[in-house]
Amino acid sequence: MGFTIGAIGGLSGIREIRELRPGARRRGRAQVCTAVAEYTSLWGWDVIPGARAVRAGGRVSCSCGATACPSPGDHPLDATLEVPAGATLDEATRAWAQVPGAAMLLPTGRFFDVLDVAEGAARCALVRLERMGVPLGPVAATPHGRAWFLVAPGAAAELPELLYRMGWDDTGLDLRGRGEGEHITAPPSDLAGLGPVRWLRPPTLEAAGRPPQARLLLGTLAYVCHRSAAAR
Repeated sequence: MGFTIGAIGGLSGIREIRELRPGARRRGRAQVCTAVAEYTSLWGWDVIPGARAVRAGGRVSCSCGATACPSPGDHPLDATLEVPAGATLDEATRAWAQVPGAAMLLPTGRFFDVLDVAEGAARCALVRLERMGVPLGPVAATPHGRAWFLVAPGAAAELPELLYRMGWDDTGLDLRGRGEGEHITAPPSDLAGLGPVRWLRPPTLEAAGRPPQARLLLGTLAYVCHRSAAAR
């Protein structure tokens, strides 16, 4: 079962939500809460409410209210409002009622880390990895051309050493890890006012709970990233 339901993201979207009919508002809230519950109860991940960016007249504002927010629409609102893994739909509904319209963020470094690469390189790597029969976890794509490979926790901290062992440490690869203390925006929430994040490979019951070790993917990802850079 994959993540297929829609959501209205961001606290600054409250004004837009209120302009909808009452029935549409209720459906929107129900979809968001169902989405949160799917992440927590089905995939077993924590969910943190996140801010939302609004672009108007060439300016970007953040729903957190800070006039000079350094990361509009790409940071948690309040980590204490986190919905923990295992939360039911009722629990998710009660928790999200405190932050209507918030984006859904998934903390990295707990149940998974992330390998962050350009989307074009990611698509090429996916073809190669699938042909080789390499086990893959979920993979998400962002509206600004990045892709996130979910891998086993600890990958971000081990990445420099892994690249060194593989001989890719001094090639300036467009590849980085996201681990403890960081997060990603969960599909289909909006990222930084640019549009929704989407799944290239949605979660499955097996892959969500047992993401692959980064070393299984890293050689192919590094090669494709290097080749993409050379082609440019």
